[in-house]
Amino acid sequence: MEVLQTVLVTGYSKAPQGTSMYEVYKHAGIVLEVHLETHKIVGVEFTFVASLTKDFFERLVVGYELDKGLEPLIKRIQEHYFAPSQQAIIVALQSAVQRYWDFLDKKK
Repeated sequence: MEVLQTVLVTGYSKAPQGTSMYEVYKHAGIVLEVHLETHKIVGVEFTFVASLTKDFFERLVVGYELDKGLEPLIKRIQEHYFAPSQQAIIVALQSAVQRYWDFLDKKK
């Protein structure tokens, strides 16, 4: 069986009421696939309704190295994504990334 070099982590937050995300999912969710040696995000999925938004966020996030800290990635999101769900997405991202670092701490 192949040894995987990546892990999946998830994070969630409450979606803002009045948005299609809230109507469909009730929450903002993110799934990150992260390479364990480089801490690089190699895949991402969000609970966005529109496929354009999903594609756009993939371009924003994939390739980012988490060991550079989360602030530059949050700033990138704030500079390029203007929607009511912006803060919910950031909270979900922070939750997923914290789960990733917690996993690595337990693994030591």
